[in-house]
Amino acid sequence: MATSQPTTHAAKGEPILKLRGVSKQFGAVSALTDIDLDINAGEVVALVGDNGAGKSTLVKVLAGVHQPTAGSIEFMGQPVTLDSPGKALEMGIATVFQDLALCENLDVVANLFLGHELKPWALDEVQMEVRAWTLLRELAARIPSVREPIASLSGGQRQTVAIARSLLLDPKIIMLDEPTAALGVAQTAEVLNLIERVRDRGHGVVLISHNMEDVRAVADRIVVLRLGRNNGIFTAETSNSELVAAITGATENAVSRRRARKEELEQPA
Repeated sequence: MATSQPTTHAAKGEPILKLRGVSKQFGAVSALTDIDLDINAGEVVALVGDNGAGKSTLVKVLAGVHQPTAGSIEFMGQPVTLDSPGKALEMGIATVFQDLALCENLDVVANLFLGHELKPWALDEVQMEVRAWTLLRELAARIPSVREPIASLSGGQRQTVAIARSLLLDPKIIMLDEPTAALGVAQTAEVLNLIERVRDRGHGVVLISHNMEDVRAVADRIVVLRLGRNNGIFTAETSNSELVAAITGATENAVSRRRARKEELEQPA
């Protein structure tokens, strides 16, 4: 039965998910190589990188869509195999993809419980509405009515419904794929506030975003991927220039140039 009440979570700061040496190949193409990643309870980890960095592949590995070619995954201290999206969701890893997968012709309640309707004998509309209001109030969501059709909601409100739906099964980790893309300033602020409230409930949040300002606003740690590999872990205090350098490879290119120049100078005349 779906519930909006939190169940047992790891204590804040304790690891929920650990990836060690995770790689993924598609034929001769290496999409991920030796990825290490920790997700702790009650924190937001931003996953950033340029197009082709491996972010989408890594998210799909964690969501059970792709199985890693090599490496290990631990969930709550136990080795696990995420061999299907259903298995990942059952274990406690929920994903809100960029398309949100909402039904515009249905209202908020119907979308929240879609596929997880309460049916003790018949469809329990009253109980679903009560639980929907309870969860949305806990999240301080700005939804005018749980009977409002999705088609009439703003982009930020739709994102709120999608995130709230993922919380009904009380996952330990929620992955958000570009949740503020194409949103205005006010709607973006609403979604970022929601992400902070989700973190404060004890969930681990993985935020995938190209927007460095949004990332710096809510992330506790920023993990950079480049060409399918780890390329640094940073804090929200890290400057944009440092993050961009790690994302684009400017730092490693500068190091390589300095090394080459040093070797050139050390060559005998």
